[in-house]
Amino acid sequence: MTIHGVDVSAYQSATYSTSGIDFVIVKATEGLSYTNPLLAAQTKRARDAGLVVGFYHYPHMANSPQAEADYFLSKAPIKAGDIIVFDWEGYDAANKGVAKSRQITYRDAWLKYVQGKLPGHRVGMYCNTDYWLNIDKTSNCGDFLWIATGGKPAGQPGIDFAWTFHQYSTAGGIDHDVANFTDRAALAAWARGLIEENPMAGMTKQDIYDAVWKTDQIAAPADQADIKTNPTWQPQSFLKDLDARVRAIQAQEAGQSAAIAALAKLVGSGVDTATVVAAVKEAIADTVVKVSVDVTGPGAS
Repeated sequence: MTIHGVDVSAYQSATYSTSGIDFVIVKATEGLSYTNPLLAAQTKRARDAGLVVGFYHYPHMANSPQAEADYFLSKAPIKAGDIIVFDWEGYDAANKGVAKSRQITYRDAWLKYVQGKLPGHRVGMYCNTDYWLNIDKTSNCGDFLWIATGGKPAGQPGIDFAWTFHQYSTAGGIDHDVANFTDRAALAAWARGLIEENPMAGMTKQDIYDAVWKTDQIAAPADQADIKTNPTWQPQSFLKDLDARVRAIQAQEAGQSAAIAALAKLVGSGVDTATVVAAVKEAIADTVVKVSVDVTGPGAS
């Protein structure tokens, strides 16, 4: 199945009909100095109708392809999801004297340069069957081919290469095209297919906090009494548990230090074991830590 569209330039009206079509490709620039005077109005017409939009540049191939590409990029009102086209033709006065080899290298350079400048856009080429079949055999058309074969049935351009757009008629003073998609949504999805979506778009600081600290997916510590009923924890729960464990260790260390200090005071004082134990227990109790002290053993009385 195919969907229908048109391509327009200053030769067409700014109020072209949008009935029954799904896309519009607008001429933006030519050479290094021409801008379509109806560019803004023709673009608005398409956007207001909710159509998929594209822009094309017609080259003067004796010029620098990079300079012409920069000129095009400075004038075309490109938005995310717009289609970019290089119009590869050379029958006019500006291109007739340009060697075919130069026209090929110009095309390749323009496509590569604009793809680098617009990595999120589909950047392809328009040409007729003469240029496609006779001027170059490399089949380099960037991301897609828009082929012109006036007089052939829509969607039947008569070439073996996988085409994306087909310009098949100029009836009524406007160029008519079809695109090789099932519907407008499919075309729009394809046009946006190179856009790298920002995974953080729309996220707040609270969203990030919740995702980091409140995601209940981590296995609970094995020594927890309720591990069967509460097998997974949030990171913030782990942090609180770790804090409690560290504080317990610190308190235990403080108790042990107090016990050692109490024992040190009794060394050489001649007191019996019971007095030592009592002194140690009192020192530990002062640290509010329950520690089992075993001083029984050989020689204890």
